Amino acid sequence: MFAIVRTITYATVFVGLLLVYLPARILAWSGIARPTMFAWPQIAGIVIATAGALVALSCLWAFAWIGKGTPAPFDPPRKLVVRGPYRFVRNPMYVGAGLAVGGAALFFESIQLLAFVALFLLITHLFVLFYEEPTLRGTFGAEYESYCGRVHRWWPSARALH
Repeated sequence: MFAIVRTITYATVFVGLLLVYLPARILAWSGIARPTMFAWPQIAGIVIATAGALVALSCLWAFAWIGKGTPAPFDPPRKLVVRGPYRFVRNPMYVGAGLAVGGAALFFESIQLLAFVALFLLITHLFVLFYEEPTLRGTFGAEYESYCGRVHRWWPSARALH
């Protein structure tokens, strides 16, 4: 139960800052307002952002319930999480977050917000390569290596779907 409280706290800060506050500031700085009419970009943006948010939320649940920890580097899961969305791709939380903000970029038709998504994904990729993966290898050893052999880092593989 305590893992859930820690996860909610971390998620509120992470989601609030990186996925709500900063994108809102980018939109405000670039003078972009909410569209007055809905067309295909807004509808597609809502669908993509919602799908991304649902993926990210399911990752938070998996970290708390299965891993008994949080996504925060200073309070990681105690067990390797390979179920839920982690069956399909090794970093679904980042993929979900990117989709959520990417959907917002489409909704607002904002190239500035799209640039933010690209920067977020680049920084995330480097963080995964140079911190997360070495840490997970050190913590979970052969179990993590086996997982890496079955599941791709960013894109679902046909093997992961079986």
